Amino acid sequence: MSYDTWLHKISRTLIVQPLIKTAVAPNKITGLRLITGLGAAGCILIGEKFWLDLGAGLFIFSMLLDRADGDYARLTEQTSALGHKFDLISDAICNSLIFVGLGVGLRNGVFGPWSLVMGVIAGVSVAVVLILVVWVEKKKGDHAGEIKGFDGFDPDDAMIIVPVLIWGGWSDYLLVAASVGAPFFAIIFAYIASYRIRSR
Repeated sequence: MSYDTWLHKISRTLIVQPLIKTAVAPNKITGLRLITGLGAAGCILIGEKFWLDLGAGLFIFSMLLDRADGDYARLTEQTSALGHKFDLISDAICNSLIFVGLGVGLRNGVFGPWSLVMGVIAGVSVAVVLILVVWVEKKKGDHAGEIKGFDGFDPDDAMIIVPVLIWGGWSDYLLVAASVGAPFFAIIFAYIASYRIRSR
C-alpha cells in the first residue's frame, strides 16, 4: 500500500495535521473508523434516500479515518503490530458490512429479497480478501499481503465508488457489480496469496 495516495493527502490535511500535537492514540482513530463504518452500514440498511445519503457520507469519513490512523501512527512514531491488526480487522468489518447493509436496504427494490443474498455475497467476498491478507502477513510478515498502488491510487481506494454511486442513485447497479466483481477479485487474490505463501 502506498502512503501518499490522494485519499491520504486529504485525510492528512483534514484529520492528521490537526491531531499531530495531541495525545490521541492511533488506535482511537481506528476505533472511530470502525464506529463510523458500522454507522454507515446501519444507515444504508434502512433503505430510505435520506439514510442512504447519510450512510454514504459517513462511509467516506470512515475511509478517511482509515487512511489517517496509520499515517498518524507513522508521523508520531506510534506504529505497532497490534494497531496494524486492528486496522485490518476494522477494514474487514466496515468494507464487508457496507455491502450487506446495501443488500438489506434494497430489499424492497427491483431485486426483492435477492438483494440481501447479493449483499451477503459481496460482503463475504470482501471479508475473505482481508482474511487472506491477514493470513499472508502472519506467514510472511506485516504488509506482505498488500497489493501495491499506482498514480496516487491503491486497490482499496476503489471503495470510494460505493458512496459515489449511492449519491448518484445507482445503488442497484452498485449491488450487481459488487456481487459479481467482489467474488471474482477474491478468487484472484486467493491465487496471489497462495503464490506469496509458497514463494521464499
